[in-house]
Amino acid sequence: MRSTLERPPERVCSAFGGDAGAVSPLPDSSAWLCGDLVLKPVKDRSRTLWTARALDHVEEPGLRVAKPVRASDGRWIVGDWSAWRYVAGTPEHRADGALLAAVKLHRATADLPRPDFLSARDDVDAIADRIAWEELDRPLDEAKGGRWFEVLAPARRPVKLPLQVAHGELLAGVLFDGDAAPGIVDFVPYYRPGEYGAAVAAVDALAWGGATGDLLDRWAHLPEWPQLLLRAVLFRLAGNALNPRSTGAALDGLRAAAREVSAIL
Repeated sequence: MRSTLERPPERVCSAFGGDAGAVSPLPDSSAWLCGDLVLKPVKDRSRTLWTARALDHVEEPGLRVAKPVRASDGRWIVGDWSAWRYVAGTPEHRADGALLAAVKLHRATADLPRPDFLSARDDVDAIADRIAWEELDRPLDEAKGGRWFEVLAPARRPVKLPLQVAHGELLAGVLFDGDAAPGIVDFVPYYRPGEYGAAVAAVDALAWGGATGDLLDRWAHLPEWPQLLLRAVLFRLAGNALNPRSTGAALDGLRAAAREVSAIL
């Protein structure tokens, strides 16, 4: 695994037009700030290339999307590093703002093709997503979320919404900077209904972002909202049960989210 402390080489900074003498690590990240660029180590070339090509064309009023930057020779990746425009801001407990950002973002990504690399993903989150959407069956540790999954799963009903590219980790990747439009960084694509991205953000806000059940009521106008919330909480429960590093605190938050979601089913 790449060390989070590995510094991008000077040639990489220069290739993307950055100042190699002004490089500093970003907190809690493997990325580095280089002037107005953010340099990120590339772990999956297919995903990085798809994301760069997709977000290069995404434009949506009311959002600040971190745009990819080409190197001087046109490449998106140089020496296992990619570059993105810096977006100012920090994560905040602004759940309604995050859900609005999700709706706007998925309006902008509606026409993107399904990423080819999704089928090959076999990480915990990818497996949890397939379990939540009844595409895969795996035993889940009851003490780490499997019991709640078993209780809620029978309430699943078919979701009749078109599939599209949806951001499955938006709450962790939306930044706020005063009154500026929300910033979107670290896009994590799935291929689900667009509103599912908002549902995952809502569940995350309930579990770990300080939101209350009123949040679900305020966004009840979204199509098939209860079923998408159900899929979102099942996704998180399955992921927690499968993750060997999951914590009791994370499960406590998911239990709280599960109770709120079960109340509207």
